[in-house]
Amino acid sequence: MPCLNEARTVGACVREARDAMAQAGIAGEVLIADNGSTDGSQALAEQAGARVVPIAEKGYGHALRGGILAARGRYIIMGDADLSYDFSHLPRFVEKLRPGCDLVMGNRFLGGVQPGAMPWKNRYLGNPVLTFVGRLFFKTSIGDFHCGLRGFSADAYRRMNLRTTGMEFASEMVIKSVILGLKVSEVPTVLRPDGRDRPPHLRPWRDGWRHLRFMLLFSPRWLFFYPGIFLMLGGALLGGAILPGPLALGRVKLDVHTLLFAAGGIMIGFQAVSFAALSKFFAIRSGLRPHEASFETWLGKFTLEKGIIAGGLLILAGFLLWGGALWYWGVHGFGLLQPTQTLRWVIPGTLCLALGCQMILTSFFLGVLRLDTRGGNA
Repeated sequence: MPCLNEARTVGACVREARDAMAQAGIAGEVLIADNGSTDGSQALAEQAGARVVPIAEKGYGHALRGGILAARGRYIIMGDADLSYDFSHLPRFVEKLRPGCDLVMGNRFLGGVQPGAMPWKNRYLGNPVLTFVGRLFFKTSIGDFHCGLRGFSADAYRRMNLRTTGMEFASEMVIKSVILGLKVSEVPTVLRPDGRDRPPHLRPWRDGWRHLRFMLLFSPRWLFFYPGIFLMLGGALLGGAILPGPLALGRVKLDVHTLLFAAGGIMIGFQAVSFAALSKFFAIRSGLRPHEASFETWLGKFTLEKGIIAGGLLILAGFLLWGGALWYWGVHGFGLLQPTQTLRWVIPGTLCLALGCQMILTSFFLGVLRLDTRGGNA
């Protein structure tokens, strides 16, 4: 249990957990990861039968990481020390862990949220939205993505290799479990009003954004790839329809100005797709994500040399299109330009030049990421 000034509740939490383990015949201990309490929480926890481990680095994630590392058991269950979680439900988690589950999540919506236990914005907005995003991005059936009462095996925790130290720690645990293919299940649990006499440390909007931001950053497919493909296809279809001549949609006529926006969409989309590949490669290389054979096989076919050749061909196409615009101007005596005609050469030419340069730069950056820097001094 992470703890920061929980003198009113920490003793009751420890006793509730110890009683639950004793009644179920579970051999275990209650560990309090104290994050610098100044209200005597440490002594109260020890009096109730807990082992207290001081965690110097501030923050929810640091407290959890330090407590988990100090735990001695084969299975570890974490929960807040504010009486909001019902620790008499601990046997439910152990019953799932013993047969081989790697991570067991509590589900407060299955067990029940007592009146006053969860603000409306968390219950009807924050948690449902974040859970929906988590289920969509990571293809999991978990129904309560951010329940703080959860259990896992010590071996599974080592395999997760969690890196974050803040509120994102809880999200990373679930995401890594799903990505690694660990066995994840849920049990119903109850959320009660906490027993504090002060506001909670959590800040719903800020912490909710941090969880959402982390899920987006951990899913380059949804953050970069899908939006990029949408922009590229949309821009190509729209631009292709306008390139031969103005496109009439009822009383609205789309011309070269819309063609310019379509070209911009293609450029932004290409950059987003490039970011998706680069960020995923970096995440795998740095250990944030497991190896994916299909992705690495696909990316392995894209070499620096192939990227330079493809980019060079695009640049050549751009210059040829610019040459076509110059030829058209010359045919008309190098007089006043007709934007509705010349821009049909200039805009695609500029797009090809930009995409070619982007392709070459991306190829070189991927080459930098591929450099083997793991060796030591000779």
